[in-house]
Amino acid sequence: MSAEHVPPGATVQGTPARKRVALGSSIGATIETYDFIGFGTAAALYFNHVFFPSTDPLSGTLLSFATLGIGFAVRPLGGIVGGYLGDRIGRKPVLVGSLLLMGIATVLIGLLPTYQQVGVWAGILLVAVRVVQGLAFGAEWGGAILMTFEHAPWRKRGLYTGITQAGFPVGLLLANAAFLLSVPLGDQWAWRVPFLLSAVLIVVGIVIRLKVEESPEFETLRSEGEVAKNPLLEVLRDDWRNVLRAFCLRITETAGYAISVTFVLSYLASEKLADRSVTLFALMLAAGLGIVATTLWGALTDRIGRRPVYLLGTALTLVWGLPLFLLLNTGRATAIVLAFVVSYAVCQNCLAGVQGAWFSELFNARTRTSGASLAYQLSAVVSGFTPLIATALFARTGWLGPALLFSAYGLLGLVATLLTRETWGRAERAEVAALERALTDPPAAGPSLTTTASTKETR
Repeated sequence: MSAEHVPPGATVQGTPARKRVALGSSIGATIETYDFIGFGTAAALYFNHVFFPSTDPLSGTLLSFATLGIGFAVRPLGGIVGGYLGDRIGRKPVLVGSLLLMGIATVLIGLLPTYQQVGVWAGILLVAVRVVQGLAFGAEWGGAILMTFEHAPWRKRGLYTGITQAGFPVGLLLANAAFLLSVPLGDQWAWRVPFLLSAVLIVVGIVIRLKVEESPEFETLRSEGEVAKNPLLEVLRDDWRNVLRAFCLRITETAGYAISVTFVLSYLASEKLADRSVTLFALMLAAGLGIVATTLWGALTDRIGRRPVYLLGTALTLVWGLPLFLLLNTGRATAIVLAFVVSYAVCQNCLAGVQGAWFSELFNARTRTSGASLAYQLSAVVSGFTPLIATALFARTGWLGPALLFSAYGLLGLVATLLTRETWGRAERAEVAALERALTDPPAAGPSLTTTASTKETR
């Protein structure tokens, strides 16, 4: 690989801050999942009577879940704003700002007055805070992944972005643990304490992120005057096909999770197939394994490429729909635990571990945050409505409907994977290996191969 083929500002062997960036980004992902899972749990168990009239329990429950859905609805807007700012003013400001905004909103939930205290204003305030959370969540992922990706060594970008993605199972594990441990505190504090505890993670994340240097690729773009004037318009005009491909790739993972975890939790309870202790153990075990699995799946892509791993994940999702529900329907604890582990640590984590590196490599540095964020967050809308669709299918067809829907998402992802180009194939890996060898031999490499090169960018 010659110098003119190296993206501007690219650091082939990674920056000294690469590990700190990955850790700080992972903490943001942890907080995002912690809040998402925590809000969903609180909405199901507490918010229906805490923030809404207790005289009509059904209406309170519907309003509570509607508030949960608002977070999904505004995430694409957050992704658009965060992506635009990330490509215009830098990755770091978005990384710090989104986490700060998300943290403030999360802690505020734990401080909100109840319906008994302020009447209808309780629900209004909850919705307002949830909107802020959704916007912050939408902006968070693109900044975190892009900072990690652009600081990481080229040959280990799958591993490093996999570490960031592993923040999601960490958040899932912590959220379930926090609500489990807070139950003895009583209804008044059982739902407040988990949100208030997130302040600890937020402080740690902000401290780490403030010490991180800006992306070297963005710094070079800015110094050379190559920053996109309107990155959103540019990516939609020139790269809409990759936005669509990444959108379909992401749906398989996020909507699959909505069925295999979110819907399944309610399915097991409504059909009396397992008590809460079994499902909680299964979910926490799957999340614990997922922390390691997500990172390892990402690292595997560095060795064999992005597309082969994603093909495996989507193919497994396609065939897993029926076996998943057949296992659940046995009502046996071991079968239910196995169902959660395969659904999450294998099917879902296999896809999530690939997305950080692959989605980033699909777009130019000029519009990378906008393109990746837009595709990633638009899929959240689909996943937000998936449990509702699965429930409607179950009402008409029984468990077969949700099972086939799960497989259909796998088929969509499989087709999208076949239609999406490999960005880290054998040729790319060989070229980067040759470049790394050149960098260790100054006479052969020449001065232009140290860290940066010309303004040309590879796709």
